[in-house]
Amino acid sequence: MKRIEFITPSDAEFGFSLTGVPQKIAEAADAEEVLTQTMAEPNIGLAVVDERLITGVPDERLRELEHSWQGIFLILPSPEKPPPEVEDYAARLIRRAIGYHVRLKL
Repeated sequence: MKRIEFITPSDAEFGFSLTGVPQKIAEAADAEEVLTQTMAEPNIGLAVVDERLITGVPDERLRELEHSWQGIFLILPSPEKPPPEVEDYAARLIRRAIGYHVRLKL
């Protein structure tokens, strides 16, 4: 049976240890190495890494790791709140014209 492994920064250590889920603590500087080691373990079927750890890892490298591995790779969204969205000028014009807020994603 394959296992799940979480890779998180040290501030998430106690939350996962309370649930009994296996977890590795990493710093952003060595997250890619820890992820590579985790994916090399034959008994790991799901690797979940905290989004804050992989901000410095290029997207191409993450895709390469994901495609070369037989397991499932997930990125856990950061628990930090994102900055508030600034309303785009075009969205304000559309809202004024039709009286409805439109959310545009480009």
